[in-house]
Amino acid sequence: MEAQTHWVIRQAIETGDYHKALKLLTREPEENSETLYLKAVCARKLGKPEEAMVLLDKLISLHPKHGRAFQERGHILRAGGNLRGALASFGRATEENPSLHVSWRAQAEILLAAGRTEEAERIKPHIQRLVKMPKPLLYSLDMLSQGATGKAEQACREFLGENPHHVEAMRLLAQIAVHMNVLDEAEFLLESAVLFEPHNLALKTDYINVLRKRQKLPEAREHALELFESDKNNLYLKSQLAVISLQLSDYATALALFDDLLSAMPGEPVTLTSKGHALKTIGDTEAAIRCYREACREGVIHGEAWQSLANLKTYKFEEAEIKRMQSLLTNPALRKMDRVYLHFGLGKAYEDRGEYDAAFSNYASGNQTKRAESRYIAKHMTEEFAEQKRVFTSLKSSGEGCGAPDPIFIVGMPRAGSTLLEQILSSHSQVDGTQELPNILSADQQLRTRNKDFNRLTYPRAIKDLSASDLVDFGRAYIEDTRTHRKEAPFFIDKMPNNFRHIGLIKRILPNAKIIDARRHPLSCTFSCFKQLFAEGQEFSYDLEDLGHYYRDYVRLMDFWHQCFPDEILHVQYEDVVDDLESQVHRILDYCNLPFEEACMNYWETDRAVKTPSSEQVRQPIFRSGVENWQDFEAHLEPLKRALEETLYEYLPRN
Repeated sequence: MEAQTHWVIRQAIETGDYHKALKLLTREPEENSETLYLKAVCARKLGKPEEAMVLLDKLISLHPKHGRAFQERGHILRAGGNLRGALASFGRATEENPSLHVSWRAQAEILLAAGRTEEAERIKPHIQRLVKMPKPLLYSLDMLSQGATGKAEQACREFLGENPHHVEAMRLLAQIAVHMNVLDEAEFLLESAVLFEPHNLALKTDYINVLRKRQKLPEAREHALELFESDKNNLYLKSQLAVISLQLSDYATALALFDDLLSAMPGEPVTLTSKGHALKTIGDTEAAIRCYREACREGVIHGEAWQSLANLKTYKFEEAEIKRMQSLLTNPALRKMDRVYLHFGLGKAYEDRGEYDAAFSNYASGNQTKRAESRYIAKHMTEEFAEQKRVFTSLKSSGEGCGAPDPIFIVGMPRAGSTLLEQILSSHSQVDGTQELPNILSADQQLRTRNKDFNRLTYPRAIKDLSASDLVDFGRAYIEDTRTHRKEAPFFIDKMPNNFRHIGLIKRILPNAKIIDARRHPLSCTFSCFKQLFAEGQEFSYDLEDLGHYYRDYVRLMDFWHQCFPDEILHVQYEDVVDDLESQVHRILDYCNLPFEEACMNYWETDRAVKTPSSEQVRQPIFRSGVENWQDFEAHLEPLKRALEETLYEYLPRN
């Protein structure tokens, strides 16, 4: 839509000349999001709600993050007396675009009219924030919500340049930095803003969330505890402290706080689901199931609880539960992530029933919705892997860096058996199991943002510029920052799978670290990824072709690392562990210079928290049922096979 025509149409709508606006809009491309939106506005204003709804349905199917489309839907539903649907639509509008003041206010009005005063009170700070926000910042927030990050950043920085101590501008710029994954700048901005307004609750909450993202969990807990102590009746502050306690593996505190919250808000689905996660992690599966099922009760829409049941892997859905999931999916105002969760839940349900076409259809629909909002480009990942090879062809481990031998990295593709290897190793008296630690990824991000002339390949090129003292500092920082996740054992495991991309960096900053490459059959591994809804960080998993390319590039890069660091990386094949556990346990322990302990053979008896989707599977003896789980879906996997190329047809397990 040309700018001049757009202005004329907007003017016609603002002056109430909807017929003129519609006449102009008929000349515009139908698939254009702005055309569809403005047509829907005109149809609603002209008293044609059904016509407007058809246009909005099309718009949302094409652009599922269009906040104003959900706002329009809210207006229509509210006018028609469907207040429950209107509330859901206005809520979705503000979820996608927090700058929509009208949708915030509409939610508050509906809640107050229904006597839901406490919920309405929670919306008030959002309204107050927008009322006080200067127009340039409102524009910036709107642009950020629409995905125009560059425009959002420019507008915010310009305003902040003229108003250097404006706390709301600092907060918004930090939000933009988080969106761009520049977490160190976000932390600095929020830390500075908190100094200006130390009693600003929203500001301190944003600061705590950034500390959590940076894995500065003790600091995050300190601030969260301070806020909680200042107002122990504040349910949000209690919930925040509970979640951080859960992240710090303080399950007793987390569970006690979740119980307090549920006493104040009986049946609250988000809290029930979080409590279920805690119970699942410590191995109380039956109690976790009770929490998840209560969060799935009739009259509640909380997709994460359904997907959490599926994620147990051992749970089988009843027929009535499958019908309820199907029914929930027909709700047009269903939140995007609820829809994704339900599709993955149904995928697991149909797979368990042997209805593989229906299962694949649901897995594919869930992944497609996630892929639509992803910025992942397979070609860029291939280029970065190639750059790693160029950098390290001439740059090998120098023996510099931090000499600590503590870390054992388990790397590779997700769903390749890394949790099983971690459970085996952490059953040893000298090894602590932790979780998927993001600290190496954080170091990677620091290197990416070191150079102000940002380029996609700034990392790994920046590794070449690290001095001997830099290498020591990065290595020491890793050891110190991960200490909070350890107990007393001399060695610990970091099983972040994506660390395979950074083996060169790891060997530079931690030359004595052990690295285990967990490998699994290409189709077993990649299709298992496709069926698994990851919380974050695995954007390649939403598309079969992307998955195939990523696995192929992973194998090629690992082959390079094995050449770069001969005999320093141990390749462990999942199928070999299944076939001959004892030999592989001896092999792994020998590589780690650890004496044999029988507990490693009986790993399922080890009592420890396991935070990954495989938690229930590693609490039982080894089984073969998951080795070739792709074959029932083979009719749908041709795009994956093509993308895997030679890594499929030349596949041979290593000895």
